[in-house]
Amino acid sequence: MTAALTLSVGLWAQKQPQPKSQKEVEAIMAIQNAGDPDGRIKAAENLITKFADTEFKEFALQMETISYQQQNDFENMVIAGERTLEVNADNVVVLITLAQAIPQRTKEFDLDKEEKLGKAEKYAKKAQTLIPNLAKFNPQITDDEWTGYKKSAMSQAHEALGMVAFTRKNYAAAEQSFKAAADVSPQPDATTLYRLAMTYSAQNKYDDAIGALDQAIAAGGVKVGSRDMAVEQKAAVMKAKAAAGSKPAESAPAPPQVEIKRPQ
Repeated sequence: MTAALTLSVGLWAQKQPQPKSQKEVEAIMAIQNAGDPDGRIKAAENLITKFADTEFKEFALQMETISYQQQNDFENMVIAGERTLEVNADNVVVLITLAQAIPQRTKEFDLDKEEKLGKAEKYAKKAQTLIPNLAKFNPQITDDEWTGYKKSAMSQAHEALGMVAFTRKNYAAAEQSFKAAADVSPQPDATTLYRLAMTYSAQNKYDDAIGALDQAIAAGGVKVGSRDMAVEQKAAVMKAKAAAGSKPAESAPAPPQVEIKRPQ
């Protein structure tokens, strides 16, 4: 299981559910031990189907949500996420996952654009109200580690709000949210810094954009296949700055919001 999945399990496991039989234990372990997203999805559905009264339904559905996200299967990820929230509307991991995914898949001329963005905004804001009171799920985790986990979750919630604002072309609000995400993150996050740079670029704040992109590159870059989007965006911003010269700033088109999957 990846570090991200381990953290997701931990943030979810607040109620300490109990299995009712050895066979149910084996079905639960099959989810945790699955070596790939397909295996986790199948194991999760097996648990839900064979053990209708399982107290681990939320866990299984959350793992499905994350696994569909890893497969870039947006439609099934949303379905699994909403099924998870039907079991527990306060599942922070799923709230953040949906809040970040929805604006990335919302297009400018979607007829239901505002409905989708409103839902993502609601999910992110709800997560922000829940994160400060999350109880430590494992006594072996140090207070400092748990504080770091919560800061990371809060950073992702801020980032989701930034993505919603960016999709609405409210670049000032997006800048504020991305800056908040970068400030609260326990360590520099290249994706957050890249998105912050996009908002600066959309507002012709070229020097601020270049500075944020330099930080993103130093933090490991934003890799999409063999490309580093941070490096490419820096070159584009520097070209735009040079072209602007001493001429009055014009309203520049916003750079595209690239769908980015953080490494697991």
